[in-house]
Amino acid sequence: MDKDQIHRELQFKAVRSSGAGGQHVNKVSSKVELTFNVTDSEGLSDSEKQRVLLKLKSRLTNDGVLQLQCDEARSQHKNKDIVIQRFFEVLKNALMVPKKRKPTKPTRSSVEKRLKLKKMSAERKATRKPPKLD
Repeated sequence: MDKDQIHRELQFKAVRSSGAGGQHVNKVSSKVELTFNVTDSEGLSDSEKQRVLLKLKSRLTNDGVLQLQCDEARSQHKNKDIVIQRFFEVLKNALMVPKKRKPTKPTRSSVEKRLKLKKMSAERKATRKPPKLD
């Protein structure tokens, strides 16, 4: 993953934030929308592209474009920094390869402890039953 190349491929658009806010919101475009085309990216290798397309399938458009937006801050520059940081977190999580699980056996003491507890609870339940009258 070439972070600088990916950063150059990001496209930004500033739009007006929605919702209540008064005069300032109505005249300032502080919301930032980030778009990143995964399929055409030169900063990702082919295997990384496949992993991102698979992991982020629900967040991508039909063209393979990832869209993020931020309107948390009043400043367009702060929103741009926040959305870039969020984008690289999403990308890092998508590229993370999970560790392969090694199957292990339970220890002897844990098996003995489980059987001991099982026997104790069986005895406890057996004593609750009314005595048999034969």
